Amino acid sequence: MILTSPEVTSSLEATVSLEATVLARAQQLPVVPSLAGLLPGGALQRGTVVGIGGPAGATSLALALAAGPSQVGSWTGAIGFPTLGLAAAAGLGIDLARFALVPEPGSQWATVTAALLDALDVVLVCPPGRVRSSDARRLAARARERGAVLIVHGDQGKWPETPSVRLVAASSEWDGLGEGYGHLRAHRIDVVVTGRGSASRERRATAELDTPGGSHVRQAG
Repeated sequence: MILTSPEVTSSLEATVSLEATVLARAQQLPVVPSLAGLLPGGALQRGTVVGIGGPAGATSLALALAAGPSQVGSWTGAIGFPTLGLAAAAGLGIDLARFALVPEPGSQWATVTAALLDALDVVLVCPPGRVRSSDARRLAARARERGAVLIVHGDQGKWPETPSVRLVAASSEWDGLGEGYGHLRAHRIDVVVTGRGSASRERRATAELDTPGGSHVRQAG
């Protein structure tokens, strides 16, 4: 049967549009609202590689990206961050009950990363040095096959492939310190965004990371 009625056509178009929206959302992982403006579609895209680097606040930015999925029930993990404090991760929104940390994987970092990509939704990795092209392609393929997000921390030269999105923390500052003391309330990071496809055009944005219950800090000097 051929349907030509405008009402039926409109209904079919609405149904197709709804199905496309549901499918698109199924391919995304939400991020906290303050980071949505940094990413195409306002979310992490399953099966992609995100690069994180820069001299100021890169680790905080990486953890904050993983916090959104963590808060809605996703398992997340971090590999190769020997000084990462669990309290700091929790303060940025990571649910530690669904968080796997492998602080020092050594030469097996790529094998460990592949294993976590099989099991988790979001995996942060800080490679110990420049990554071989074969390892980068293999891990990117594993993330794509499993529908996971791989967040690679480090200088741009570490990862030989162009990530879907790369966020560089160019500078940062803290709010909350008074005359030498106070509570850290927010971490503001200036971010340069580049990547492939819709993210290929460089742009700059500011992300503000809340730190509820931040430590009481007294400045030295």
